[in-house]
Amino acid sequence: MNFDLSDLRAFVAVADLASFRAAAEALHLSQPALSRRVDKLEQALGFRLLERSTRKVELNAMGRAFLPRARHVLAELEGALLGMADLAERIHGLVTVACIPSAVDNFVARAARGFQQRFPRIRLRVLDQPAPEILMSVARSEADFGISYLGTQEPDLDFDLLVDEPFVLACRRDHPLAQRAEVAWAELAAHDCIALAPGSGNRLLIEQGLAGSGARPRWHCEAQHVPAVLSLVEAGVGVGAVPQLALAAGTSLAGVPLVAPRIARSVGVVRRRGRPLSPAAQAFLDNLNEISLQRLPVKRKQLRKK
Repeated sequence: MNFDLSDLRAFVAVADLASFRAAAEALHLSQPALSRRVDKLEQALGFRLLERSTRKVELNAMGRAFLPRARHVLAELEGALLGMADLAERIHGLVTVACIPSAVDNFVARAARGFQQRFPRIRLRVLDQPAPEILMSVARSEADFGISYLGTQEPDLDFDLLVDEPFVLACRRDHPLAQRAEVAWAELAAHDCIALAPGSGNRLLIEQGLAGSGARPRWHCEAQHVPAVLSLVEAGVGVGAVPQLALAAGTSLAGVPLVAPRIARSVGVVRRRGRPLSPAAQAFLDNLNEISLQRLPVKRKQLRKK
């Protein structure tokens, strides 16, 4: 067949980005040159892979069937070249990671620095999403893998633990509780507390952790997301229970361990079961694992639904 790897890369880029313009920019090609490569591949195969219109481009049935095979060929090539330092700058690829916002600063950004120095032509796309959306992005193959605290019970996903992250009390440094070594949940009944709204994954973990303990904070205010809780705490509205890593990015707030009971969430890598990562995605995940070992101490293990 008369096509080469550059034609495969052109097709995969268009499939990933659903746009000839975006794919041409990513591959540093003109749109006509990119179109010629895709046309050449389709002519060599003897069937069309993409349906084009003035508004959008999308895979047809043959394209959806061919895409995994094209990825496999490119992945085999990447795997052969990734370990060769003199060729690292020539390797192309796209790694898409869906992650909870607190993981961006604590893991992804740190891993990206070293990764892009080693593989400057592999592009990284970060989808910062709520935990339930991360599961959908991974399940629908919109992301190579995700970083979340949900997914341990999903039958089609694997969950590999990164860190065991406890909830802490976020408060201003001039608050009476700021200098404490630890604070019991029951003590929060005497203070105005800012809660994560019902329906959020973090609120569910807290409610489950406090069930049967008799420790019930007096929720004075609610917010949908952790950054909003921190903003309200910083403004002096009250104190709030947040995951520890949410306070790790240079915040001016104090974080005091919450005990009796200790409630923690397991943050880990979520990926599709039975589908190995591409060499580029695996290389990025390796960097990520190194970073996680420098954050919170944890006994590394894999959690799977049996």
